[in-house]
Amino acid sequence: MNDAASAPTPAPAPRRARVRAPELIGKGGWINTGGKDLKLADFRGRTLILDFWTFCCINCLHVLDELRELEEKHRDTTVVVGVHSPKFVHEADHQAVVDAVERYGVHHPVLDDPELATWKQYAVRAWPTLVVIDPEGYVVAQHAGEGHAHAIERLVEQLEAEHEAKGTLRRGDGPYVPPEPVATDLRFPGKALRLPSGRFLVSDTTRHQLVELEADGETLVRRIGDGDFREPQGLALLPSGKVIVADTVNHALRTVDPGTGAVERVAGTGRQWWQGSPTSGPALEVDLSSPWDVAWWQGRVWIAMAGVHQLWTYDPETGTVEVAAGTTNEGLVDGPAAEAWFAQPSGLAAAGDRLWIADSETSALRWIDTGGVVHTAVGTGLFDFGHRDGDAGQALLQHPLGVTALPDGSVAVSDTYNHALRRYDPATGEVTTLATDLREPSGAVLDGGEIVVVESARHRLTRLRLPEEAVRVEGVAHRTQRAATEVAPGTLRLDVVFQAPEGQKLDTRYGPSTRLLVSSTPPELLAKGAGAGTDLFRELELDPAVTEGVLHVSAMAASCDDPAGGTSRSETGGEYPACHVHRQDWGVPVRLTRDGASRLPLVLAGLDDA
Repeated sequence: MNDAASAPTPAPAPRRARVRAPELIGKGGWINTGGKDLKLADFRGRTLILDFWTFCCINCLHVLDELRELEEKHRDTTVVVGVHSPKFVHEADHQAVVDAVERYGVHHPVLDDPELATWKQYAVRAWPTLVVIDPEGYVVAQHAGEGHAHAIERLVEQLEAEHEAKGTLRRGDGPYVPPEPVATDLRFPGKALRLPSGRFLVSDTTRHQLVELEADGETLVRRIGDGDFREPQGLALLPSGKVIVADTVNHALRTVDPGTGAVERVAGTGRQWWQGSPTSGPALEVDLSSPWDVAWWQGRVWIAMAGVHQLWTYDPETGTVEVAAGTTNEGLVDGPAAEAWFAQPSGLAAAGDRLWIADSETSALRWIDTGGVVHTAVGTGLFDFGHRDGDAGQALLQHPLGVTALPDGSVAVSDTYNHALRRYDPATGEVTTLATDLREPSGAVLDGGEIVVVESARHRLTRLRLPEEAVRVEGVAHRTQRAATEVAPGTLRLDVVFQAPEGQKLDTRYGPSTRLLVSSTPPELLAKGAGAGTDLFRELELDPAVTEGVLHVSAMAASCDDPAGGTSRSETGGEYPACHVHRQDWGVPVRLTRDGASRLPLVLAGLDDA
């Protein structure tokens, strides 16, 4: 019997807020469009996803990967447009953005917005942020952070059906025009290693391979790993003679036998680590997150786990991995390893009783000692950077990606966004500049009395003789271009906006499904309200004696398919709801003013209707 006629009429879907999308404006112009300038009207009839990103940001790179399947599946109805919104001064350089678009395989149009004009028009507060615009030009959703691809795909499918029925959907090819390929032996190399043979092994990041070069650093010997790697980065020699590789986008570690070229996965599952996943165990069963560099120190492989702002270790003897330092919160906090905060650690160098760390997003040089205590040599936090030599307490770097131990006990820092090689001497506490006019140096390796620098954006290795005297550089200091949010002293209501995707509900099976962590720089800014909790709102008390600072907010929400709307079926035949974790870290610069806002909304998913 057909019961369809007697079934209750489903409730109409809630009406979406109708907010007209602002125009797309960027002084840098368009990339990947064949030279054509685009306007919002050019996307009418298509669902448009704006991806606000900056190329220093590991979470932004994760989102690029999350969107690839959606782009391909809905290529005739949906267009992704990257809006590049720089944090660092170097990221406002148009050629650097062009390079990054190629480096990270961005296959959609990108608007270069160096002055954050479109960022401000859309009231964006965090990298990455995704904004969904319907085929009629209205904003229908906003999502900050990672883990939203499933929700956006569901929304895209709804918009397709809705606008197909209304006659307002336009199918066809998008405006993406790929750039002309360039023939070079290396393409945006990441790191290099000097082999016992005297040859060099280089991670050829954009071509997803390793390249072996002769001792001259130029002559190609062979390529290794066809199909094995995705954007590999760090390399380290193991006592066994094998090389261990940070297979970054595959979220794995692999070894390479320099003799045979054989490649083997030794850690990671290929899946990205999320909050709640195991943080130790058999190496091949534990998820990793964008390992960026590796180093052999204290009998283990240390891993710069850029994707979760931590250091991990891998023990080849036991075949296990575990967290060694960091809480997953992004920032600069020293102290015992379990309490320290990092921000995209991207370079490692072992030197006796110290492991040196290039902590890129805080523009810092840091180190951990054998007792498990984290220290900072250079750097002050997420928002201060520049090129300034002298006493380490006031010296500045700009997003360094590499660090190299030198024979005299000092360290060379690949100061990537300053296009320079810097030196820090622990004996004197001084920072100097060794070389300038390097294009995005991302690592360096010693070769006798010389240092071989990976010039990533010049696609080559560059050999330098270590100078006796430092290069004189006019000092400059910067703060991130983001304008401070004006807030009133006293009580500030913090609201993290989270609306579970349609057909899902908060996952409360194992306790609270949300988490909120709040802190500040300086700590004195928050008179009340710091710490962790399970509500996505909080009353903060701001000390009027502190006129400006940064609020650090980390929010997480877990949502699952609502069983009332259907379930997924496991491989063993049981039914379970598909669950998803949504997470974002915000660093919000604030300025206290009498007429400032008394409410600070941060959108994790949905729209702020308050």
